[in-house]
Amino acid sequence: MTIRYLKRGKDAAAIAEADTQVRQTVERILKDIEQGGDAAVRRYSRQFDQWDPADFRLSQSEIEAAISKLSAREIEDIQFAQAQVRRFANTARQHEGRRGRDPARRRARP
Repeated sequence: MTIRYLKRGKDAAAIAEADTQVRQTVERILKDIEQGGDAAVRRYSRQFDQWDPADFRLSQSEIEAAISKLSAREIEDIQFAQAQVRRFANTARQHEGRRGRDPARRRARP
Protein backbone atom coordinates (compact mmCIF):
# COMPACT_ATOMS: atom_id res chain seq x y z
CA MET A 1 0.00 0.00 0.00
CA THR A 2 1.42 3.37 -1.04
CA ILE A 3 1.25 6.30 1.35
CA ARG A 4 -0.46 9.29 -0.20
CA TYR A 5 0.12 12.62 1.50
CA LEU A 6 -2.74 15.08 1.38
CA LYS A 7 -0.57 17.85 2.74
CA ARG A 8 3.13 18.06 3.52
CA GLY A 9 4.67 20.13 6.25
CA LYS A 10 6.93 23.08 5.53
CA ASP A 11 10.66 22.62 5.39
CA ALA A 12 12.95 24.26 7.97
CA ALA A 13 13.68 27.29 5.76
CA ALA A 14 9.98 27.98 5.17
CA ILE A 15 9.26 27.65 8.89
CA ALA A 16 12.11 30.04 9.74
CA GLU A 17 10.85 32.56 7.18
CA ALA A 18 7.30 32.36 8.53
CA ASP A 19 8.60 32.80 12.09
CA THR A 20 10.57 35.87 11.01
CA GLN A 21 7.51 37.39 9.35
CA VAL A 22 5.36 36.77 12.42
CA ARG A 23 8.01 38.24 14.72
CA GLN A 24 8.34 41.35 12.53
CA THR A 25 4.56 41.80 12.40
CA VAL A 26 4.20 41.49 16.18
CA GLU A 27 7.10 43.88 16.79
CA ARG A 28 5.55 46.42 14.40
CA ILE A 29 2.16 46.16 16.13
CA LEU A 30 3.68 46.50 19.61
CA LYS A 31 5.72 49.53 18.53
CA ASP A 32 2.62 51.08 16.98
CA ILE A 33 0.66 50.53 20.20
CA GLU A 34 3.54 51.89 22.30
CA GLN A 35 3.63 55.06 20.19
CA GLY A 36 -0.07 55.39 19.35
CA GLY A 37 -1.59 54.31 22.66
CA ASP A 38 -5.35 53.81 22.87
CA ALA A 39 -5.94 55.01 19.31
CA ALA A 40 -3.67 52.23 18.00
CA VAL A 41 -5.39 49.65 20.22
CA ARG A 42 -8.73 50.78 18.85
CA ARG A 43 -7.49 50.46 15.23
CA TYR A 44 -6.26 46.92 15.85
CA SER A 45 -9.45 46.04 17.69
CA ARG A 46 -11.45 47.11 14.64
CA GLN A 47 -9.06 45.38 12.22
CA PHE A 48 -8.67 42.04 13.98
CA ASP A 49 -11.83 41.69 16.05
CA GLN A 50 -14.35 43.95 14.30
CA TRP A 51 -14.97 45.38 17.76
CA ASP A 52 -15.17 49.10 18.50
CA PRO A 53 -16.70 49.66 21.92
CA ALA A 54 -17.24 53.13 23.35
CA ASP A 55 -14.90 52.15 26.20
CA PHE A 56 -12.53 49.21 26.51
CA ARG A 57 -12.97 49.12 30.28
CA LEU A 58 -15.69 46.77 31.40
CA SER A 59 -18.01 47.55 34.27
CA GLN A 60 -18.11 45.16 37.20
CA SER A 61 -21.49 43.85 36.01
CA GLU A 62 -20.09 43.21 32.50
CA ILE A 63 -17.15 41.32 34.01
CA GLU A 64 -19.46 39.22 36.17
CA ALA A 65 -21.73 38.48 33.19
CA ALA A 66 -18.75 37.33 31.11
CA ILE A 67 -17.41 35.14 33.92
CA SER A 68 -20.81 33.54 34.45
CA LYS A 69 -20.67 32.21 30.87
CA LEU A 70 -17.41 30.32 31.47
CA SER A 71 -17.08 26.71 32.51
CA ALA A 72 -15.01 25.75 35.54
CA ARG A 73 -12.37 24.36 33.16
CA GLU A 74 -12.17 27.63 31.22
CA ILE A 75 -11.72 29.58 34.46
CA GLU A 76 -8.93 27.20 35.55
CA ASP A 77 -7.24 27.58 32.17
CA ILE A 78 -7.39 31.38 32.38
CA GLN A 79 -5.99 31.34 35.92
CA PHE A 80 -3.15 29.07 34.78
CA ALA A 81 -2.33 31.39 31.86
CA GLN A 82 -2.38 34.43 34.17
CA ALA A 83 0.03 32.70 36.56
CA GLN A 84 2.38 31.85 33.69
CA VAL A 85 2.39 35.45 32.42
CA ARG A 86 2.99 36.82 35.93
CA ARG A 87 5.82 34.34 36.50
CA PHE A 88 7.47 35.36 33.23
CA ALA A 89 7.09 39.08 33.98
CA ASN A 90 8.51 38.68 37.49
CA THR A 91 11.47 36.68 36.19
CA ALA A 92 12.09 39.29 33.50
CA ARG A 93 12.06 42.08 36.10
CA GLN A 94 14.51 40.20 38.31
CA HIS A 95 16.94 39.75 35.43
CA GLU A 96 16.67 43.24 33.91
CA GLY A 97 20.03 44.85 33.50
CA ARG A 98 22.08 41.79 34.44
CA ARG A 99 23.31 41.50 30.88
CA GLY A 100 22.48 45.01 29.78
CA ARG A 101 19.19 44.03 28.20
CA ASP A 102 15.62 43.23 29.05
CA PRO A 103 15.01 39.45 28.65
CA ALA A 104 11.34 40.07 27.92
CA ARG A 105 12.38 41.88 24.75
CA ARG A 106 15.14 39.59 23.56
CA ARG A 107 14.86 38.07 20.13
CA ALA A 108 14.48 34.37 19.68
CA ARG A 109 17.37 32.84 17.83
CA PRO A 110 16.46 30.93 14.68
